[in-house]
Amino acid sequence: MNVTATSPGRVNLIGEHTDYNGGWVLPAALSVSLTATIIPRTDRRVSIAARGYNGTAERTLDDAARRHWSDPAVGAMREAEALGLIGNGADIAISSAIPAGAGLSSSAALIVTLLKAAREYAGSDLSDTEIALAARRVENEYIGVPCGIMDQMAVAIAKPGEAMALDTATLEYRVVSLPSTHEMVVIHSGHSRSLTDGRYAARKEECDAAKAFFGTKNLCLLDPSEIESAKDIDEILQKRARHCATEHRRVLASIEALEAGDTCQFGALMAASHASMRDDFEMSIPEIDALVADAVDLGAIGARLTGGGFGGCIVVCIGANKRAAWQDALLKRHTGARYIDHVTAGA
Repeated sequence: MNVTATSPGRVNLIGEHTDYNGGWVLPAALSVSLTATIIPRTDRRVSIAARGYNGTAERTLDDAARRHWSDPAVGAMREAEALGLIGNGADIAISSAIPAGAGLSSSAALIVTLLKAAREYAGSDLSDTEIALAARRVENEYIGVPCGIMDQMAVAIAKPGEAMALDTATLEYRVVSLPSTHEMVVIHSGHSRSLTDGRYAARKEECDAAKAFFGTKNLCLLDPSEIESAKDIDEILQKRARHCATEHRRVLASIEALEAGDTCQFGALMAASHASMRDDFEMSIPEIDALVADAVDLGAIGARLTGGGFGGCIVVCIGANKRAAWQDALLKRHTGARYIDHVTAGA
């Protein structure tokens, strides 16, 4: 029995590194997506063919992660077995339009898609939220990426054209309408990154140390004035905490701005978010800073790095009637960058 499932990529409009620090996020589903087909086997082998990679990866359910492109698929099948959705290995065929290393949740989309396919195969009533939580376990416990829940929730639940205002502490969410007058455009900087290269984990460890200093599980819920007035705190930890607390508040303000139709305020919040990621969380790179600056210089309402950082994509808010000319001008200035997708109201 062949089972096929599809999940979208996602772009985070605002709210970076808040999802494992008790804060809110505002991701949106993209039109680019990933489709996977599983054919259950009678042994424990996992055979994975993915468009964009050479050959086929031959693994087993008993394999440890080895920092290979096939790890998310193996981890998903291991989790599906643990959940009682599938009893053995599988032949897997993957087709994805989501670029890897772009900060658009290609890994989360693959894991969620395979778990949804396994759910269908088993005839299970697992909810999409339970699928998202299972996918996060794969990232955290098998692959070793200490990510939060945002990516998994966004790709498991959101639909293209929708923004999801998500409280990562409670998993409560609501759909936020995007402005019909503007588009959220995703541009790849041309500089890829991997969440397994250690820098993402280093930021997570710094946030954990800041939590220990302040005696809290939720950095985002600290009052920024408490962070500024803290005595004897390491400067790096103070900067990481400041980003989390202020970014959380920028997300809440962004939700209010979008619901009020105030795109100018939303653009200003995007700019403040990028500055915080650059200066306090130190997760940007000079090439992305230049891309963001030029995006605004050429007429964007706002622009910011999106994703885990250290490369990948920016997300830009631009007037719908200006996008084509703006995009051409930006890509002429940055020849290594490329258009990925855009999100519009109701798309």
